[in-house]
Amino acid sequence: MRTVLIGTLLLTLTVATGFAADGLVSIESSYSTKQTMDRLVGIVTQKGLTVFARIDHAKGAQSIGKEFRPTELLIFGNPQGGTPFMECAQTVAIDLPLKALAWEDQQGQVWLSYNDPGYLAERHAAQSCPVVDNLSKALNGISQETVALEGK
Repeated sequence: MRTVLIGTLLLTLTVATGFAADGLVSIESSYSTKQTMDRLVGIVTQKGLTVFARIDHAKGAQSIGKEFRPTELLIFGNPQGGTPFMECAQTVAIDLPLKALAWEDQQGQVWLSYNDPGYLAERHAAQSCPVVDNLSKALNGISQETVALEGK
């Protein structure tokens, strides 16, 4: 019985981990994690969005004596985009404000990732929400501008 319980637990953890990237859009960046995040902050601010927090997870890990690859989270947004989305499904509020993650993988490649608004709409049964397409286009544009090489 114990073996079955442990096997079931491991299968559950494997399945949960396997779906962890559902709805995540990731774009390669040629910049360092810090440079990518600095660029994102600049673009977001320039577009009139509010930066609520910038969290350096590697620095947090360092504070407890652990090493962690560069990983920074930005929490940002604006009521003009978020409020109409929440009006379609109030539970979307658990996923807002918007978040973007700049992170370095095991091979040293830096990525910029964010939750796909279409996925969030599906998660909260708000697929017909009219703001989803605009949010998707805005996040894609901001992300592409962030990782674009200067002079190109």
